[in-house]
Amino acid sequence: MNFQILGYIPEDTPIHKLNGAAKLIALILISIATMTTYDTRFLLAAAGLSLVLFKISGIKWHQISFVVKFITFFSILNLIAVYVFAPEYGVSIYGTRHVLWEGVWRFTITSEQLFYEFNLLLKYFSTIPIALVFILTTNPSEFASSLNKIGVSYKISYAVALALRYIPDIQEDYFDISVAQQARGSETSKKAPLSQRIKGTVAIVSPLILSSIDRIESISTAMELRRFGKKKTRTWYMAKPFSTLDGITIAISILTLIISIALYFVNNGRFYNPFQ
Repeated sequence: MNFQILGYIPEDTPIHKLNGAAKLIALILISIATMTTYDTRFLLAAAGLSLVLFKISGIKWHQISFVVKFITFFSILNLIAVYVFAPEYGVSIYGTRHVLWEGVWRFTITSEQLFYEFNLLLKYFSTIPIALVFILTTNPSEFASSLNKIGVSYKISYAVALALRYIPDIQEDYFDISVAQQARGSETSKKAPLSQRIKGTVAIVSPLILSSIDRIESISTAMELRRFGKKKTRTWYMAKPFSTLDGITIAISILTLIISIALYFVNNGRFYNPFQ
């Protein structure tokens, strides 16, 4: 069965060479900057930067196609839900009303609403690629050592590393259980109807939870046998020092956040209004 595992993919790119803590700081700052503003010009630039970083990271489409399709489905669903529950929310935000289609009942289409939802779409393009780049280019062990270096407890750092390592394991277990279920006659592939696939997916959840609990117990026992947490500090095999490139990355992220805050005062609020 052909499937993609969402986890660390070792490559020799500038993004992979960055310190894990530097990438986390950049991810947090850029995410805050893009999620707190609705300035279209800023979001377009952030989306462009996000896609450029994605290209530089050397990630191949077949490595992320499943998760991208999954995210795209729910992003579109969210945009539709926004329109269904508040079809003129953009009108209340921008203070004008340019009707493109009168529609039926309260479901009109206005330039303001389309512009608002376009900004929402840009937010997805600004943050999702960067998040995927972080997950796929960050070695969990190196990331844990970087967190510990900037002051995070090594116990918390190690827990974060385990969580990142566990993402591919959960996916692999899911697909293994799915294949076993199909061998027993429970069809969950694309050949089956959607309702049957949903039922099959639900049936996979229980053994997946049980296997996860069993793995957690094994890991906990192994850590106890190695006296994990006995001392206040520990050394790291995958420790990586901060480089000039890390400093530049953090500086650009801080600048991005500062620009986002400055635009709040330029636009007299979070929203850039081209209709005035």
